[in-house]
Amino acid sequence: MSGEKLKITIDGIDILCEKGTTILNAARQAGVDIPTLCHDERLEPYGGCRLCIVQIKGVNRPLPACTTPVSSNMVVTTENEALTRMRKNVLELLLSNHPNDCMRCEQTGNCTLQDLAYRYGADGKIYEGEKWDLPIREDNPFITYEPNKCILCGRCVRICNEVVMAGTIDLVGRGFYAMPDTAFRKPRTLENCEFCGQCVSTCPTGALTDRKGRGKGRSYELKKVKTTCSYCGTGCNFYLNVKGDKVVKVTSAYDSPVSQGSLCIKGRYGYDFIHSPERIKTPLIRKGAEFVEATWDEALELIANKFKELIEKHGPDKVGGFSSSRCTNEENYLLAKWVRCAVGSNNVDNCARV
Repeated sequence: MSGEKLKITIDGIDILCEKGTTILNAARQAGVDIPTLCHDERLEPYGGCRLCIVQIKGVNRPLPACTTPVSSNMVVTTENEALTRMRKNVLELLLSNHPNDCMRCEQTGNCTLQDLAYRYGADGKIYEGEKWDLPIREDNPFITYEPNKCILCGRCVRICNEVVMAGTIDLVGRGFYAMPDTAFRKPRTLENCEFCGQCVSTCPTGALTDRKGRGKGRSYELKKVKTTCSYCGTGCNFYLNVKGDKVVKVTSAYDSPVSQGSLCIKGRYGYDFIHSPERIKTPLIRKGAEFVEATWDEALELIANKFKELIEKHGPDKVGGFSSSRCTNEENYLLAKWVRCAVGSNNVDNCARV
């Protein structure tokens, strides 16, 4: 962006936007909705689905809004009879090779293709022909791949290459048989995949879904609770998807200032410990050879007395604090303050220091 401001008009609305802004982003800044299937804010503009086509005054053909930059005094129309007809035709072509099993699909209620088909009245009956009849792939513990539901938007391939930079998947095959897959169509393993779930987070259909959360609730049944990942000190945000007081899956928080929706395998899939029956819910104190349950007051009093004994016997320099990046910044600060002020030692360290 150059910082230079340009005046454009979108659907009769005058907008000031920076030079280099695409029509799609300018429209979104103005609250104008332009449909798209292949676009993701985290990715470079692609222009593949052709649903975001708009008409520009003085240009004799529609242009994709996601790849067309604004120009001074540009006048844009995002919806009219011709554009609606073209968008519906694109959707009809996509649905002609789609299972259309929305009643059983994992993404029902959270599927962009479904929403746009409803919006434009497409049902996939105009173009009849051969359909994919490929098996569901569940050859790894985290991601379910239903290739019959793929619309070849390329988002999974692009996010794996542009954001994750793992290069796990690419478009393989040609023509009717093209689809995203691994090299030589091998199963995903830790040798060829990060299992970050970024491909799942960007898929606009039910082609890629979280295997661990399948069948555990529709999107409208789940309560989303935004939180911060506790596995390291990076501070990635995500949403815990909760049903019946139980976390059933994790989804990206695209507005996270730290990660912009990106997660690692631990953040996205390592939530089983939350409901583990082995979790310690009360303090334990050793008595003889066994650990017995105690109250927090008993446990804290015991710890304080032990520290006092150590300091009296060996001096404060023999005591230190080692904090965890799973704690909040405030908790780590309190530990450091306690060691320096209460104990009188400067022996403070953190597991993420190196």
